[in-house]
Amino acid sequence: MATPQTPYEAVLKAARDVDKLDCALDAEMLGTALLGSVYAIAEEDRAGAVRTFVEGFLTATSRRRAAAATTIRSVFASLVPDAPGAAAVKPGAQAPSWSGQLGRVRPTGTYAYGDVYGDQTSYLATFAYEDDAEGGPEHAVVALVDHNIGITKDVFVGGPAERILGQVRRMCAADGLTWFREEDPRTLRGEVAKHLRITDELGDLPGEGSLATDRALVGARLALLPAPALGVVPDLPEPLGDDERTTLIRTFLSAPEAARFELDRVPEADLGSLHFCLSLVLDHAASLPDADPMRWSPIVVELFMLDWVHRRAVLDMDDAALLPRVVRAWAAYASRVRGLPAEAVAATDQAVEDTVPEFVRLYTTGERRSPATAAVAQLIAEGVDLNDPAALDAWLAENRDRLGD
Repeated sequence: MATPQTPYEAVLKAARDVDKLDCALDAEMLGTALLGSVYAIAEEDRAGAVRTFVEGFLTATSRRRAAAATTIRSVFASLVPDAPGAAAVKPGAQAPSWSGQLGRVRPTGTYAYGDVYGDQTSYLATFAYEDDAEGGPEHAVVALVDHNIGITKDVFVGGPAERILGQVRRMCAADGLTWFREEDPRTLRGEVAKHLRITDELGDLPGEGSLATDRALVGARLALLPAPALGVVPDLPEPLGDDERTTLIRTFLSAPEAARFELDRVPEADLGSLHFCLSLVLDHAASLPDADPMRWSPIVVELFMLDWVHRRAVLDMDDAALLPRVVRAWAAYASRVRGLPAEAVAATDQAVEDTVPEFVRLYTTGERRSPATAAVAQLIAEGVDLNDPAALDAWLAENRDRLGD
C-alpha cells in the first residue's frame, strides 16, 4: 500500500478494518484512539483541534464509498457530534450491522471516590447500549480530577462496568483514607468538564495514562449526562477576601491547635513573623485551583514547604524557624475542622516533620528562588529599604549591568 500523503489518508489506512470489528464499542475505542493523536500534538485548544480535524476529515472523505471509509466517518461523527458536518453523516450501504448503535447509550450509574484529604477525586459513570449484542457491553468512563493542579489528569474507558465498579468499591472499603459515594450526574458532568477545559489548553499533557486516546469518547459520553443547572459549568472558587482572611486567622489563633504549638504565646518580637507565616499559608491556598485554605495533606505540605514558599517568599531566619510550627498547627486545625480521621491528621503532621531538613537546605541555598524573589532577597541582604522608592531606584541604577536590561 502506498504511503499516505495526508493525515486523512493515514487515518483511513489505520481504520481500514474498522468495519470488521465485532461491535460499536470496539469501533468507538478505535476511533477515539485515532483522534487521540490529534489531541496529543495540538499546541492549544486541543478539543477544538479535534473538532477541526473531524470537520476536515469528513469533507475530504465525503466521496469515499468503501465500507471502512464510511464506517469510520460514522464513528467520528458519533464521537464529535458538534464538528461541522457531523450531523449530515449517514451510514454507507455496506455499513456493519452494529453501526446503528454508535453513540446509542444510556447512563446507568454515576459515582465518585477519592482521598479524604481532597487531593484527587475520581468520577465514574457507567453506560449501556440500547442493544448490547450489537453495541457492546456495559462500560465505565472514569475521570481523575487533581485538585492541586486543577486539571482532569487522566480519563479511561473500559469494561465490563460491573467489574470496574466492583474493584473500586472493594479498594475504597479496604482503605480508611478513601471514600466512595453515588454522585449526582449533573455534578459529575460539571466537575469533569470544568477541569477538562483547563486540560485541553495545556501545552504539555500528563505523561502517563489514557488521557489523549480516550478523550473524545469520554467527551461524547459526558454529553449524554444531564447538564449542570442552567447549562453552566461551575467556575473555580474565588480566594478569601481580606476580611475573611482576618476572621479565619483570629479563629485559628484561638483554637486548641494554636495553643498546642504555643502560637498563642509567641513573644511580641516574633508576632511579625507569625503573621507573615500565616499570610503565606493563606497566599498558598489562594494560588491553588480550589483556593481552599483548609485542604491540607502530605502532598500539599510538600508543595508548600519544598517548592512554593521558596519561589514566592523571602524569609528571614525568624520566619524560617517559625514556619514549620505554623504549618503543623494550621494543618492540624484545618484537618479537625474538616473532620478528617486521626490517621490522616497524623500523616500530614509527619509530612511536615519529614520535609523540615530539605526545607532548611532549600532556604539556606536559595536554589529554588524565582528571579524576582532572588532580587528581593539581594535587596534585603544589602540593607536596602523596600519601602523607600529613592533607595530602590538608586540600587537599581547601580546594579543595572548585573541585573541586565
